[in-house]
Amino acid sequence: METKKITLEVIGEIKTPWHTLQNMPIQPIGAKAVKGIVEVYPEFVDGLKEIEGFSHIILIYQLHLVTKPQLEVIPFMDTKPKGVFATRSPKRPNKIGISTVEIEKVEGNKIHILDVDMINNSPLLDIKPFFEDFDNRFNTKKGWLANKNDIDKYHFKSDGRFK
Repeated sequence: METKKITLEVIGEIKTPWHTLQNMPIQPIGAKAVKGIVEVYPEFVDGLKEIEGFSHIILIYQLHLVTKPQLEVIPFMDTKPKGVFATRSPKRPNKIGISTVEIEKVEGNKIHILDVDMINNSPLLDIKPFFEDFDNRFNTKKGWLANKNDIDKYHFKSDGRFK
């Protein structure tokens, strides 16, 4: 099978307090009130028109520190290997991350955000508004995470296993 390639344009960078993977939150819920800034490059600033009317946005970014993807990983919340597509591991073939963050304020080409769980200087690929009528799902299945009710999702931190 021939591998197909696509090219994406970086539209900005995400500035965060996380400069290493060690102890970085693994999901936005574990980074409550942690501040960051989305800096959109000047040529894309017109795309931010009316973004301040939303409370949350979905950031799509490159996991630029991932060096080698793995098709099987041991995720943070388990001890047994899983297929990478059944996890939120950053060791993905296309190194793409997504996070839903809260908008604090917008100033020109900068969106001040809360709940940042990505590494500093992550290349920004896209921004989408979070719209609760479309983005929330109920009565869903949790797969292997269904029996993980006792986890402390607010304090789960990276331990470096996905360098």
